[in-house]
Parts: sequence; C-alpha cells; structure tokens
Amino acid sequence: MKESKTFRLVMYAVLGSMATALMFVSIPMPMFLSFLSMDFSELPVLFAALLFSPVAGIAVAGIKILLYTLFMGAGDPVGMISNFVASLLFVLPVAYVYRHFRSVKGLIAGLGIAIVSMTIGLAALNYLVFLPAYSWLIGWEMSSQVMLTTVLAGILPFNIVKGLAISILFVPLFLKLAPMLEKKSYGGNLQRKTPAGTYNLKQN
Repeated sequence: MKESKTFRLVMYAVLGSMATALMFVSIPMPMFLSFLSMDFSELPVLFAALLFSPVAGIAVAGIKILLYTLFMGAGDPVGMISNFVASLLFVLPVAYVYRHFRSVKGLIAGLGIAIVSMTIGLAALNYLVFLPAYSWLIGWEMSSQVMLTTVLAGILPFNIVKGLAISILFVPLFLKLAPMLEKKSYGGNLQRKTPAGTYNLKQN
C-alpha cells in the first residue's frame, strides 16, 4: 500500500511537470485569433485521470498551472484560470465515460464528448466571464457584439481543432503506454485493473 501511494504521488509530480513543459511548447494559431496558441499539456492530465481517477486529473491540472505560474509569474491570472478550466472540461468527461466503458470505443466516445464539452463550455465561459475579465484587466471596453464575434469566429473553432488534435495524439499513446505504466504500479489502483489484477482494455 505504501509503495502504491508513493508511486501515485511520483506519477502526479512527473505528469504535472510534463504538462508544464508542454505548455511552453505552443503552436501559434493566427488563422483563428492572434492570441490563441495550441499546446498539448492536456495529454499528461488525461493519463492521470484515466490511469488513476478523475481527482488525479484535477490534481495534475492544478500542478501544471501552479508550476507554470511559478516559472512565468502571475501576470495573466485569467489565462491560467481559463487553461485550468479547459483541462477539466476536456479531461473529466473522458475519465467518467471511460470508467463505465473500458474499451477503445469507450475511449473514443469519451474524447468525442470531451471535445463538445470543452468547445461549448469555453465558448460560454469566454463570453460570460473570461473576455469581460480580460477587458476589465487591460482597461479596454469590449462590446457584447465584439465578444460574440470573438467567440464564434475564433475561440469556438479553435477549441474544436485543439480537441481533435489532442484526441488523435492521445489514443495511440494511451494504448501503447498504459499497459507498461500498469505493470509499474506496484499493485496500485489503476482504473483498468481487473479483479484478477491484469490489464484489460477491450477492443469493442
């Protein structure tokens, strides 16, 4: 039990550090909006949520934001909150669906639901909360029409593309790495362990 808890804590720290590093490797997306860039920091968060639990995903997402803020400073609190919320909107639906349908189809279905969750959730939150907060912080008044256009023409399609890109990368990585991580768990409570303690990921 002690080894299992130690393994989980180490994995949280490692995955959180990996997620932070991935935040620094971002791809500008000027075709949407100049301030939008894509990173793949949700990948380690997804691993935590699916290998351990949704709470583990939340913890790794929090570690990611904390470490990034320590490195870069707290000059963009709205952006950090938005990033954390985006991680939760994407990762938690995958984790909850996959806990009930532990198969490749369940994984893909969860990712599809996650794309919809993140896209709609961030569109609403940007219009109602994040863009008004940015407007207040920089002292630039942004009309409702401008915010709506920003959301519909930029933020909404951007999150669809980002969700698809993360999903396409995550599925083969997870299918390849999850069995190896399970073997190193020292008997830990990974979600895919069957009652007999063996890895089980059905193909249908």
